[in-house]
Amino acid sequence: MTTLIITLPQALPTAATLCEGVLSDDGRSVLRCVETPAALLPAPSGADIVAVVPAGRLSWHRLSLPKGALKGGLFQEGNPGRLRAVLDGLLEDSVLDETSQLHFALEPRPRADEPVWVAACDRAWLHAWLATLAQAGRPVARIVPELAPTLGDAPGNASLNVIGTPDNARLMLAGPDGVTLLPLSVATTALIAWPEEAEVLAEPGVAALAEHFFNRPATLQAAPERWLAAAQSDWDLAQFDLLYTRGTRTRKHLSAMVSSLFRAPRWRAARWAAALLVAVNLVGLQAWAWKEQSALAAQRAAIQGMLTATFPEVRVVVDAPVQMARALADLQRRNGTASAADMETMLAHFQAAAPDTPVPSAIEFIANELRFKGLDSSPAGITQISTRLQPQGYGVRLDAGSLVMMKEERLP
Repeated sequence: MTTLIITLPQALPTAATLCEGVLSDDGRSVLRCVETPAALLPAPSGADIVAVVPAGRLSWHRLSLPKGALKGGLFQEGNPGRLRAVLDGLLEDSVLDETSQLHFALEPRPRADEPVWVAACDRAWLHAWLATLAQAGRPVARIVPELAPTLGDAPGNASLNVIGTPDNARLMLAGPDGVTLLPLSVATTALIAWPEEAEVLAEPGVAALAEHFFNRPATLQAAPERWLAAAQSDWDLAQFDLLYTRGTRTRKHLSAMVSSLFRAPRWRAARWAAALLVAVNLVGLQAWAWKEQSALAAQRAAIQGMLTATFPEVRVVVDAPVQMARALADLQRRNGTASAADMETMLAHFQAAAPDTPVPSAIEFIANELRFKGLDSSPAGITQISTRLQPQGYGVRLDAGSLVMMKEERLP
């Protein structure tokens, strides 16, 4: 599925504000980079639109939530209103702005017995950009941070990002202690103890500068690649007032899981195994169907061969069992042998099936149908007679006051 990743500009939206973004057809590689106003962004049919919040627009806070604050269902962070009030109280002295002016979001799958990361950003700015994109026909399905803290306390998971231009280079450190954004200078590199094991990622324009300051090789990572990596994370900042309904939230998570099954590299072996299993079953079903069709064709050929060998005068075979029954009846008539469709045979079977039936006023035998007139038979009596005659291959019905008995031709 095509993914459109839009990096939200730092400024409030206007008609002329340029939005940077990247198109990807697999979520892992860059198909095309874009930089255009929101109204002119590409809108592929069925595309998944992801908004990236710049690192400079987010602040990160590590909180120990009260017991029971995260109690809730599988796909939502407890009661949104109650949890939001808890965050307002805990962050009131940690943020510069009023908490009512900020949007909060918790880390993915927070644990109730451990501290959790909380992201905060300007609420009016975020809502303004989401409304602008929705008005432009690009509604955002997920909101992710450009960089996020490393979840857990495992060392070696920190990353050092150098971005910008040689005249305005900046450092972004993401690790277990949060996300730090500073200008690149001698003072910052000397005063701050950067993790020795941290990987240095640098944009092409500042790669040489990063290697000079940190005295280690830098891995090139352009801004679009960083945005792709951000979209691959489990973070989703669309919480609380952006979590419109519980059902919407559930559908988003289910959609994300299905998308992961179809696109994530870790599921590639499972996808191949499933495809191979389906292919093997299809081949097996096709072989079984071919075998059954061959057996059926052989059986039909044997029946037709028996018909033409027994009755050579039959040259065109349309329905072998019916034609064989008719040919046998004609042969019996020519030889003076009573057949099942003869009047005498039918009368004998009828008498055996309905011995207590009154004598009819008239009997007619026309076109292998035996008609009894003047019988006052009830529906129950006719059903009983039909049940007794059916094993002999005869059927009984009422027709204009007459009881009609006929030979039924059935497939063997």
